[in-house]
Amino acid sequence: MAIAHAKIGNTPYRTEIRSGAELEHVLIADEPSRLGGANDGPAPFDLLISALGACTAITLKMYAEKKGWPLQSLDVKLEYKGSDGSPRIDRILVPQGDLDETQLARLADVAERTPVTLAIKNGVPVHTTLQSEGQ
Repeated sequence: MAIAHAKIGNTPYRTEIRSGAELEHVLIADEPSRLGGANDGPAPFDLLISALGACTAITLKMYAEKKGWPLQSLDVKLEYKGSDGSPRIDRILVPQGDLDETQLARLADVAERTPVTLAIKNGVPVHTTLQSEGQ
């Protein structure tokens, strides 16, 4: 389970996000200046692909550790392309370590089934309710 609370006030588009089991992690999201924000933090789609990148990196590192593979580090480069036709996310994996072709292919295969990858690919239903202040 994941928990997050987002709150926006009077500063145009600057949003404070608290997440974690105790809402102990604080993030700032914003829009770039060209859209009226102050660019104080990543925009919402930047946060989306950041979550995908983190999940990919963590999952592949855990997998390699479990297998005893020498994955020293992993860069995950992501780009959301949504303005031209069908939106898509391009993901490039750049592993470092003495991995053979079979291991590299397996890491690419596992990347296609990380939890956040599957949530994005399969679509997660969003149920919205309205609540009065103070409830």
